[in-house]
This record gives sequence, structure tokens and C-alpha cells, in this order.
Amino acid sequence: MTAKVTVEEVQRVAELAHLELKPEETPRMLHDLNAILDYVAELNELDTAGVAPLAQISELGDGPGVGVLRADVVLSSLDRATVLAQAPETDQVFFKVPKVIER
Repeated sequence: MTAKVTVEEVQRVAELAHLELKPEETPRMLHDLNAILDYVAELNELDTAGVAPLAQISELGDGPGVGVLRADVVLSSLDRATVLAQAPETDQVFFKVPKVIER
């Protein structure tokens, strides 16, 4: 049995995502979210017992530049003082940015 999204949940998710849904958009969003949950439920019914977990989802081929992963090497980062000197506002440790979340 698939859990169904309610109109109230659609409105709450839209609010959390700062989306302003028009009244006529709510039924479409409700349908789409429930369709996604139905598809996930269908996928959960698949027998994956013999399937090995993936660590790499892209194709690793043998063509030029295909399947070539960069070396995992620690590199030095930018100098903090140099970067902060170019920022509009800092506290000399972090960038200062305007507050965007009011709730």
C-alpha cells in the first residue's frame, strides 16, 4: 500500500521550498508527487538480492577520456586572507551574507 500525499502536505512542502503555488497548480503537484511515490513503491517490489551495490553509476569505458577518474589527491586550497580580502563583507574568519531564512 502506497502512502498518499495530501493537499495539506503539498501546501506545506511548497511553503518549506518557498514556492508560491497557484490554486490550479496544487492538484497537478498532488498528482505528480503521488505518481513519484507509486513509482518508488513499484521499485521497492523488485528483487535486488543478487544485485551488487554500485560505487560508480556512470559508464566506465575504454575510449579517450571515458572512464578516467581524477586522482584523489589532497591539494592546497586558496589562502583565506586573500579570499576574504575580496569579499564584500567578512568578520575576518567567514564571509558575512544577508539572512535569507526568516522562519
